[in-house]
Amino acid sequence: MPLRVTFVAAARSAPLLAERFEDDRPLDQAGWEEVQRSAGELLPLAAAELRYCSPTPRSRATGDALGYGPLVQPALRDCDMGRWRGLTLGEAMAREPDAVDAWLADPRATPHGGESLLAFVSRIGGWLDTRPAEDGGRIVAVAEPAVVRAALVYALKAPPATYWNIDVRPLSTTTVTGRAGRWNLRFDGVCAQSSRT
Repeated sequence: MPLRVTFVAAARSAPLLAERFEDDRPLDQAGWEEVQRSAGELLPLAAAELRYCSPTPRSRATGDALGYGPLVQPALRDCDMGRWRGLTLGEAMAREPDAVDAWLADPRATPHGGESLLAFVSRIGGWLDTRPAEDGGRIVAVAEPAVVRAALVYALKAPPATYWNIDVRPLSTTTVTGRAGRWNLRFDGVCAQSSRT
């Protein structure tokens, strides 16, 4: 039986333009309110056999607030941004415009002294591939949006540059099914049923 891994993007800790690399801030008031509004839809995921989260405060708080009681997974941490940690993209660009351009253009680049995009995607993919099937068929993982994006790039075997074209909204869900090395993106939605007259 294939595994079903549902990623829940952590609630926000700041407005989008104030997002910081490796943001360790807790949920802000708006984030808490978003969790409360979304809890009814996301609570059924607590029935998953295994429940994990990124080690960030907002991922842990999101998982706890949704009743998941998630186990922290260090492998699900955000990309190591080296000396850019805590900066916004705009701040990094103001300080080191050429380095930011190089980082955005080359998935192997590490001008910040941290982890390359390629290494980040590989780390998240390694975590995904090591979920043992005997541990259960359904897994939920609350993670930073960047982690969800990396998981999708890995699962779809997409070029690393695809990472920049994936928009993961706070508290959105993304499901992949399959097993190590063979993952499929799954869209769950309400299907329109034709009525017969």
